[in-house]
Amino acid sequence: MSNHVVIMAGGIGSRFWPMSTVDCPKQFIDVLGCGKSLLQLTVERFSGICPPENVWVLTSGKYAPLVEEQMPGIPKENILKEPCRRNTAPCIAYAAWKIKKRDPNANMVVTPSDHFVVDVNEFRRVINSSLDFVKDSDAILTLGIKPTRPDTGYGYIEAVLGSSTLSNKEIFRVDSFKEKPSLDVAQAYIAKKNFYWNSGIFIWNVSTIVNAFRVYQSPMASLFESLLPYYDTAEEQAQIDERFPECRSISVDYAIMERADEIFVFPANFGWSDLGTWVSLHSNSAKDLSGNAALSPAVTFVESHNCVVNTKSLEQVVLIGIDDCIVAENNGKLLVCRMDEENRVKEFSGEK
Repeated sequence: MSNHVVIMAGGIGSRFWPMSTVDCPKQFIDVLGCGKSLLQLTVERFSGICPPENVWVLTSGKYAPLVEEQMPGIPKENILKEPCRRNTAPCIAYAAWKIKKRDPNANMVVTPSDHFVVDVNEFRRVINSSLDFVKDSDAILTLGIKPTRPDTGYGYIEAVLGSSTLSNKEIFRVDSFKEKPSLDVAQAYIAKKNFYWNSGIFIWNVSTIVNAFRVYQSPMASLFESLLPYYDTAEEQAQIDERFPECRSISVDYAIMERADEIFVFPANFGWSDLGTWVSLHSNSAKDLSGNAALSPAVTFVESHNCVVNTKSLEQVVLIGIDDCIVAENNGKLLVCRMDEENRVKEFSGEK
């Protein structure tokens, strides 16, 4: 009962336009064509790890109705509404102080809402093992993903593999965090065997992360500490709306992870992807022998290769002689572009 899951679901996520928009970002849509949104799949992965009343979602007030609609089993008071975007550190701090007030011995998992996991059973095993590791220690733990290719779209974690921790032979101390690399640097990381993709999934005891904020981000810690009398009261949202914008906009990686001493990594392999682009969606979808992925019915490929198609209302889609393309349709809007040009999609998404 002391395990809590905090899901960050406030991102704009407009890279999947026209399926996603600034009014309905990717975490709230069924990008995989499986009948569930990425947010719903995220919650489902944590089934059995914590009860529904210990699931928290941090999102923009604008998206709170979408969370309520898609997660009817989660208490409404567990949907924490950010009045503005301030990156991941302030929202994690907000959740940490809220949870600590209710349960000073709580353990927390913090996860993005838009990831894809193939082996859910292995994911749950890793999470449960991680929670056991942090519950009686002051360790800050992150999940590292064993890389399958020299990807330049992910940050990397350099682990000290010489010796594992005494309490868990699968967990190692972190040597350093690396920014998204160039291709040649990524290839060098892969060759060294002790570099892992940074998943952005964190596990810690609530007292550990609160103390880390006090040490490394004292102004932010003081702000959320001062709001303790208002948590779980009728005045909480008004106070958050007023004070939250005072927070420095900074990621938890820069704010805490790269500064603290007791940082550890659990190298995992459960088929993970940060579904940030159409290309990554194509890579993680079922494909025909020509490398085409159809995420909607009635799609026919003729002499076409390495394409991804996702449509909502079209009765029939036929691609003839088309290679390396994205085709997406939603609400009267149609996208057709080469995969190597998808970075230009944001120009049309309405994102500011």
